[in-house]
Amino acid sequence: MLTTDKAQTNLAGIRRDHPTTFTLQEASVNTYLAADTIRTLREARALTQRELATAVGVTDKAVSEWESGRGGLPDISLIEGLATALDVSVAELLSGDVRQNANRAGNMARSCFYVCPICGNVVHAMGEGSFSCCGSQLLPQEPEAPDDAHAFTIERIEDDWYVTLDHPMTKQHFISFAAYVTTDGLHLKKLYPEMQAQARFHITGPGSIYLFCNRHGLFAQRTPKIARPSSAGKLPAPR
Repeated sequence: MLTTDKAQTNLAGIRRDHPTTFTLQEASVNTYLAADTIRTLREARALTQRELATAVGVTDKAVSEWESGRGGLPDISLIEGLATALDVSVAELLSGDVRQNANRAGNMARSCFYVCPICGNVVHAMGEGSFSCCGSQLLPQEPEAPDDAHAFTIERIEDDWYVTLDHPMTKQHFISFAAYVTTDGLHLKKLYPEMQAQARFHITGPGSIYLFCNRHGLFAQRTPKIARPSSAGKLPAPR
């Protein structure tokens, strides 16, 4: 794991109060990668030092020196190739924090949203996993109940949920997306600055509506209960 305050700040990923990102140029030559991280990842993937060296394009002596810490660390230009050879993301290699995607029994009720702070890319997963974008490791957004500034209404119009809220939609401050998640599906609507802060989803069952503000994060609210048809007026069942 990285130990410098600067490195920890850069690898923080998405945080509502500090949306910083990590770039290789910001890394210190002496601290951007722990020597034992390379050895641990190599051994976990049953690679020899020679096999790793061949994949990266260096000598096995160089790999041995990296892992011992006696001969320095890989040049920054080799980091992407090294991460590929070790089957991890650049962010995972630099942080030493490798997560296994083990959502074999994924459930929509455990939906997680990941948002890239650089390009705005949105990733949805049925449970926590390891994702990176634009060189930054993404952290799952934690949904909160809407506050006064992000209160939204969910109104049923015919067979649709109509979601509206009074929120700025400028290039600096806007709702990035709206999503309707049920037990068996996801409907996502991407929103852009200067659009209206609203979305319409076809009703497929009870679920939750998620809205993401580019400044304040993710907010969630359950959909209203769907009234069942009344039995009044129905013809009696045949005998």
